[in-house]
Amino acid sequence: MHEIDDELWEEFHRVVNMTSRELADWLRTRSADDEDEALPDQAGTPTGRHVLGILGKRRTDLTAEDERVMRSVVRRVVDERRDDLEPVAGQAHWRHKLMSMGHDPLKPV
Repeated sequence: MHEIDDELWEEFHRVVNMTSRELADWLRTRSADDEDEALPDQAGTPTGRHVLGILGKRRTDLTAEDERVMRSVVRRVVDERRDDLEPVAGQAHWRHKLMSMGHDPLKPV
């Protein structure tokens, strides 16, 4: 068992504002192209798949690697956004990059 502190747990769940279903659907959509579609467990970015895995775990089941990814996602989302995370429109590429980490900048937190 790996202990995740309250602050990280709460901040991760604040910045990851997509549900696991929304994220899974998004990762599949992003991985599909005209020719074929990725297998569900291979869809999306490695970080996006890891975030999806974290969302499916209980806090007590998280690993040190999960903690590393959680810290990275929080840092990357906060770097791209203001601290208040108010809904904001931006360029599609920017939004899609954030959504691949579980954060939809158009969705209220």
